[in-house]
Amino acid sequence: MVVTVKEFKPYHIKADSAKLYVIVSPPYFTVYINKEEYQFVPMKAREIIVNRRTKMIENLEAEFAFQKGENIIYIAMSELILMPDFVILLDSIAAPFYIGTTEQINVENEIIIDELERLNKIRLIDKALDERDEDAFYTLLKLL
Repeated sequence: MVVTVKEFKPYHIKADSAKLYVIVSPPYFTVYINKEEYQFVPMKAREIIVNRRTKMIENLEAEFAFQKGENIIYIAMSELILMPDFVILLDSIAAPFYIGTTEQINVENEIIIDELERLNKIRLIDKALDERDEDAFYTLLKLL
């Protein structure tokens, strides 16, 4: 069975401190199975649960139902994550909700602080120029 994703958009996204819940709905989740289009139907699973820290899908046992006419096919989350196009789409949806590691946050904070300090030095140089304080101007220039 060859499965590819035609369309995958969340109907709704919920996030708590640890997990992200991507709720799917029929008009927004369509796949091709053996070159035939199947529409998601909310018979079993309706959401994808992603750990916001590890970025891992937590409900791998969930089964999603897809229907074309009378034919219904169930695909487990563990099978869906083997499709690169599905994983890429899900990651692009979930990425804004991921929680960075403490190390990443600290590096980002250091970058912000460094930039603020640099901008403050430039303001002090401008102030020294406005006040025609030559000593302060040259002292501050050395700090840049």
